[in-house]
Amino acid sequence: MIPIGDDGSDLRTTPFVTWMLIAANVFVFVALQGMGANQRFTMAFATVPAEILSGQDIAKAIPIRDAYGREAGNLELFPTPIPVYLTLVTAMFMHGGFAHLFGNMLYLWIFGDNLEDALGHARYLAYYLATGILAGLAHVTVTALTGANPLIPCLGASGAISGVLGGYILLFPRRRVRVIWLYSVMEVPALVAIGLWFVFQLLSGVGTMGGDGGVAYGAHIGGFVAGLLLVRLFGGDRRQAFGRA
Repeated sequence: MIPIGDDGSDLRTTPFVTWMLIAANVFVFVALQGMGANQRFTMAFATVPAEILSGQDIAKAIPIRDAYGREAGNLELFPTPIPVYLTLVTAMFMHGGFAHLFGNMLYLWIFGDNLEDALGHARYLAYYLATGILAGLAHVTVTALTGANPLIPCLGASGAISGVLGGYILLFPRRRVRVIWLYSVMEVPALVAIGLWFVFQLLSGVGTMGGDGGVAYGAHIGGFVAGLLLVRLFGGDRRQAFGRA
């Protein structure tokens, strides 16, 4: 089930912050990451769980293993020119490829404007950054608890966007979302569209527990839960933003 749009006919404000976030992510990927070719930049500013846990920068080649535990090459970690804790923010604006970038920006485009309208521009930006940071910390925690390789970098806007989805499903559970399902376009409530997405994250997270690399499902789940818990603290009022069936 792939979301392609929602009902934004009752928006009262222009989603400048959502547009700005999308533009920033595209700029970083194209201009700074060299569309994925600039590994020195990417590996310097991605979040490395071991660095967050120790507070120390780590710059060295690390072995990468495949699903069978066999060594499949090396990944170079480059020196980070900022405090390592700030990578929890910088990593939110980097992506591993075009598909990664497109998928994240599609979700942000669809669901971000409604949440920005409900929270207001400044609170929405603060909420986005806060849930993204908490998602990164959730990934670090899951990595430590499950014994996954703490030297594998994590990057992407998925954690913050998961926070947007958590806020959205709480404020707009009945809002109609257009999705592609079984080669057809249909409308379902946000509770269904986002709820199924979250169930998939839970199942996939359990299925990959302890593995190296891949999708950071801990960040997705952590960001979503953070969004649920924080959206009202940041000004979301379910009575005003409940949305239409």
